[in-house]
Amino acid sequence: MTTRPDPRYAGYRYPAEIIATAVWLYFRFPLSLRMIEELLAARGITVSYETVRQWARKFGPEIDTRLRRRVPRRGDKWHLDEVVLIIGGRKHHLWRAVDQDGFVFDVLVQSRRDTRAASVCCASF
Repeated sequence: MTTRPDPRYAGYRYPAEIIATAVWLYFRFPLSLRMIEELLAARGITVSYETVRQWARKFGPEIDTRLRRRVPRRGDKWHLDEVVLIIGGRKHHLWRAVDQDGFVFDVLVQSRRDTRAASVCCASF
């Protein structure tokens, strides 16, 4: 038994699985078009970054919508997290607004510790 090809991908040189994987990689991870080209080339699939861009433009909105539906909803409870960092020999304060599931809403780095400004900045998400 064979499955019928998806009509959305009709007329394309590559199978639907390759097109969908390339577009999924582009929207799921912070990868450039050239990186996706290299990932596919490592698997023996020769495709240009321009082709991946055209696929992402045509099939991207649908795949992006499916990916966003899978992302868990952000929590309604959050807290302000502070970390002291040494950057270039100077002390800096890193503030993060984090929900109960560990999702980071906002990040702020300050050279001086200003809790009020950090809470205002990070609460504006």
